[in-house]
Amino acid sequence: MLLPIVLGISIGAMPNGKYTFWGAVFAAVIFLMAMYIPGLSGLLCIIMTLPILIPLIFLGYVVAHLLKKYKALKSTTNLPVLLLPLLPFMVGAPVEYFMHPHQQEIVEVRTEQVYPYTPEQVYDAIKSVDTLVAEKPFLMQFDLPIPVKCVLEKEAVGGLRTCYFKAGSMSNADFGGGTIVEKITQLEKAKLLRMDVIDYNMVGRNWIGFKEAIYYFDKVGKNSCKLTRVTTYTSELTPRFYWEPLEKLGIEQEHAYVLDNLANDLKRNYGQQKGRE
Repeated sequence: MLLPIVLGISIGAMPNGKYTFWGAVFAAVIFLMAMYIPGLSGLLCIIMTLPILIPLIFLGYVVAHLLKKYKALKSTTNLPVLLLPLLPFMVGAPVEYFMHPHQQEIVEVRTEQVYPYTPEQVYDAIKSVDTLVAEKPFLMQFDLPIPVKCVLEKEAVGGLRTCYFKAGSMSNADFGGGTIVEKITQLEKAKLLRMDVIDYNMVGRNWIGFKEAIYYFDKVGKNSCKLTRVTTYTSELTPRFYWEPLEKLGIEQEHAYVLDNLANDLKRNYGQQKGRE
């Protein structure tokens, strides 16, 4: 958070601040697009970052303007104008690194859904999925990676389950997808499926890490099942009050897509079940 403020102060300290400000905005747009085009970051992540960056840069600009107004900030006309914008990156980045070392936050996202099918039927339908087809939530229509299939290599503790993703509708088509590899740590058929994430390759999303995926199958009434899907992940993004709700929203929409597909698979495999308890 310190770096954009320092950049704003640098912009405000320069002569012809009006043109410098718009030049910095243009340069920031070019920089963000340069991250998006080769797949270094997703378009959704870039857009979510702007509400933080722009106000902080503007705050630094206002601070510099006030300092100049009260003659607390000397003129910078004796400095090379083209070199001055480099100072925030030379000074601000190291200062921010030591003042705010990256710490991973561990977050849990839990989603529940009741299906009019037995726990055994729900378990068999979710453990391995050939093709996921369901109505896409709005973030998937934008940039969120879309689950394609999950392949279970061995149905036992120690077995691997690999989930494949494709890029969201508005993502760079060559990037934004990837894989998540899970290793089964606990398995009670039709009761519990717990997996550690041992590898993941989600291009452009290095700020988030996946730790654990869990499915709980609880019998409801005579022939229904409450499925609880739990995802545990880590994140380095700050401030947490801004990023955590957005991170959870993205994972909840991933859950919704998978569980909607599960409902379609159950209906196709076992028929429409109505009025079951």
